[in-house]
Amino acid sequence: MFEITGTIKKLFDEQTFGSGFNKREFVLTIESGRFPQDIKFECVKDKIALLEGLEPGAKVKVFFDLRGREWKESYFVNLNAWKIEAEGAGESSAPAPRAKGSPATKGKKPAPATDDDGAPLPAEPGETVQDEDVPF
Repeated sequence: MFEITGTIKKLFDEQTFGSGFNKREFVLTIESGRFPQDIKFECVKDKIALLEGLEPGAKVKVFFDLRGREWKESYFVNLNAWKIEAEGAGESSAPAPRAKGSPATKGKKPAPATDDDGAPLPAEPGETVQDEDVPF
């Protein structure tokens, strides 16, 4: 799983093939150093709906997988988008953070930071790990 943020440069029309397979491609411009990079992604099958309502110029975060295949001794790579978030999506609906020691957090120990699989993350540089923070 990968993610990248950029600006939609171009949206292509949906393509449907004889087998019934359908896809829609789009180009995302990524600011990378001195020279922006234009990268083509694709949405397949039901993920095509992710592109509805988006237009060139929209800033988005794209979550994608790498897909590779061989055909007649040639190799192809596709960037298969499976989630697209408009920049700033969800920020307005998130509750405002509370100050440390506020009534809602006073006396409560914060939950330990975890990765996507729920495993605890290592301590930040300069942070000490207490015995009670060890997951075993």
